[in-house]
Amino acid sequence: MTDGKNGITYADAGVDIDAGNELVERIKPAAKRTNRPGVMAGLGGFGALFDLKAAGYEDPILVGATDGVGTKLRIAIDTGNVDTIGIDLVAMCVNDLVCQGAEPLFFLDYFATGKLETDKAARIVEGIAEGCLRSGCALIGGETAEMPGMYDAGDFDLAGFAVGALERGETLPKGVKEGDVLLGLASDGVHSNGYSLVRKLVEVSGLSWDAPCPWDGSTTLGEALLAPTRLYVKQALEAVRAGGVHALAHITGGGLTENLPRVLPEGLGVMVDLDEWSLPPVFKWLSDAGAMSQAEMLKTFNAGQGMVLVVDAGKVKSIRALLEEAGETVTQLGTVTKGEGVKYLGNLS
Repeated sequence: MTDGKNGITYADAGVDIDAGNELVERIKPAAKRTNRPGVMAGLGGFGALFDLKAAGYEDPILVGATDGVGTKLRIAIDTGNVDTIGIDLVAMCVNDLVCQGAEPLFFLDYFATGKLETDKAARIVEGIAEGCLRSGCALIGGETAEMPGMYDAGDFDLAGFAVGALERGETLPKGVKEGDVLLGLASDGVHSNGYSLVRKLVEVSGLSWDAPCPWDGSTTLGEALLAPTRLYVKQALEAVRAGGVHALAHITGGGLTENLPRVLPEGLGVMVDLDEWSLPPVFKWLSDAGAMSQAEMLKTFNAGQGMVLVVDAGKVKSIRALLEEAGETVTQLGTVTKGEGVKYLGNLS
């Protein structure tokens, strides 16, 4: 029995429920790859369940972090290269969690677009799953929102939410003192901060995204600038568990200048020797393109150091060896000192 009406449908308004269902089915294998102890259900429910006891925790403290990818998305959209932007999304959340001493347990994503393109959306979510796999957390849920009229054709937005845990009493930073040593872990490029300035500098240079990369002739400028944010989770947690790590600082927006003080107690600062490492080629190009001052570079970009560990002086040798064995490029950047803020010696070069 019908009422004889054949009027406007949701699809006529620009929302394709069938495409959304198709996407969920396509990404289920990618999400399943990220399963870990504690996961209680797969995708598709109204909420995602996680069992902390099954994950091995006795008296856990939960730690949450949420973030996006910023205007790096614009480059991904304009170039069509969306396969690794999901890794950035995960990294921006879980690299923050580990700075509290927390192990990332699970991740949820929010993907919004004007018109759902199933293949593109699946590639993005598969990148998110890859980021989760590399950091040991499970992709257990998310939201795909098709919102015609809110986004221009081809545009989309991403946000992520991660939850981690640690045993009560193990929260970082803890025990930072004068004489502690700063160990920097090399970045994989610009990561996911400062891209409004990056895009401005590319505009000033007159280059297009598909132009040969000025510092790497084997790729294009767009592809080079989309190098995903490095994930430091597993190696950083291993260092924390080895003992002697008093704090970690994820070098995101604000650079070394703004992020190092966040992990220091009142009355302490740091001295950083800029002569200890060479500025990676991407930052040299950005600096030259904008005639940027050293101070501006250090408070905008990571300048080649994506994560900094504050380590007891007596544990530096063993922690450094552990990190290098895990594949990290480690630089002894400086020390914790009396006073406040970040003081620099030498010059970026």
